[in-house]
Amino acid sequence: MKSPSEVEEARKTIACVVGARPNFMKIAPVIKELDRRRHFIARLIHTGQHFSPEMSDMFFRDLDMPQPDEYLGVGGGTPVEQTAMVMRALEKSFREHCPDLVLVVGDVTSTMAAAIVAAKMQIPVAHVEAGLRSFDRRMPEEINRIVTDALSDYLFVTEESGIRNLRNEAVQEERIFFVGNVMIDSLLRFRGRAMQSDVLDRWNLRPKSYALVTLHRPSNVDDMTHLRDLACLLKRIAELLPVVFPVHPRTQQRLKDAGLSTEGLILMPPQGYLDFVRLMADARLVATDSGGIQEETTILQVPCLTLRDNTERPVTTEIGTNRLVGTDPDRVFLAVLEVLDRPLQPARVPELWDGNASSRILDILVDKIGK
Repeated sequence: MKSPSEVEEARKTIACVVGARPNFMKIAPVIKELDRRRHFIARLIHTGQHFSPEMSDMFFRDLDMPQPDEYLGVGGGTPVEQTAMVMRALEKSFREHCPDLVLVVGDVTSTMAAAIVAAKMQIPVAHVEAGLRSFDRRMPEEINRIVTDALSDYLFVTEESGIRNLRNEAVQEERIFFVGNVMIDSLLRFRGRAMQSDVLDRWNLRPKSYALVTLHRPSNVDDMTHLRDLACLLKRIAELLPVVFPVHPRTQQRLKDAGLSTEGLILMPPQGYLDFVRLMADARLVATDSGGIQEETTILQVPCLTLRDNTERPVTTEIGTNRLVGTDPDRVFLAVLEVLDRPLQPARVPELWDGNASSRILDILVDKIGK
C-alpha cells in the first residue's frame, strides 16, 4: 500500500492558464473541482494579459479563487506582442514545473499562446469552451479559437453547435466532450450572493427600470464614426429609460479620443463580478457586444440585444433571451422599443447548463489521465 507521500508524489499536475477577466469565472469552478477531487495538483498561472491588478484581485475575491501560483505580468501590447510575451513566459514555466496537462479556457490571446507552447513541448492540452465559431476571422478571438482547438487533445464543448463545428473541421470524435458551460457553474453558484450586492443603491437604480450596456470589441469602438453613432444611440435610448454603462478602459479612451459627449448616461467604472451579475439580473434589458453576457442573460432571463452581426453562441438566440441586432442605430433602437413594449418572456435553459459542467470535466480527466 502506498504511503500518503507516495500518493501525493504520484498525483499529476494540471497547469491552469488564465489571462483576462472574462476567463476568471470560467476557470474558477474548474479550480474548485480540482481541489475537491484531489486527483491532481493544480497550478494556477495568471499571465497578466489583463493588466489591471485591482480588477483582477476583485474578481479573485468575488469568485473565491486562490491566489495564482504564478503571475507572469505580461501586460499590454498588440495581440502579436502579447502572444509572443505569453509564449516566452509560459515556456519557462512549463520547463520548470513540467505539467502533465495544460488546461485553457475561452478564446483570449493567453489561451491560444498556452496551447501553442504546450503543443510544441508535447504536453497534452484541454480546452474548456471549445468549438465555438462566429465564422468571422476579423475577430481576434476567432483565430484564437481555431488555433486552440486544432492543438487540443480534449475539447470540452458548451453547446451542440460546438460539436457540429468541430466535426466539420474533421476533429476526431474521441477528442470531443459535451460537458455544458462552466461560466454558468459560476453564475449559479454565486447568483444568491450577487443579489445581496448594494450596487443598485449605490447608483440610485430601481430594479427592471434601466438598460445595461457594455461595449469593448474593436469592431465597435475603434472606428470613430461607428463609435459616434453608438454614443448617439445610447443617448437616444436614455430618453426612454436610464442607460447604465460600465465603461471598459479601451472604450473610455476611444470616447475621449473622439471627444464624444456621454451626457445623460450613467457611466461607471468596470464592476466586480458580483456587482455586475446584480446589474445584469435587475436590468430591463442588456445591450452588449460580449460573448459571455449572451450566455449569462439567458440564464438570468433578461432580454439581451447583441450589437454584432454574428455570434459564436447561437444557442442563446435559438432558445435563449438573446437577439442579434447588428449595429445600425435605427435597427437597434427599434429592437429596444420592441423589448420595452412586450412583457418579459421566459426562455428555455440550454442543455447541460445546470451548474455541473466542471464536475463532468473532472470525471473525464480522471478517467483519461488521472489513473
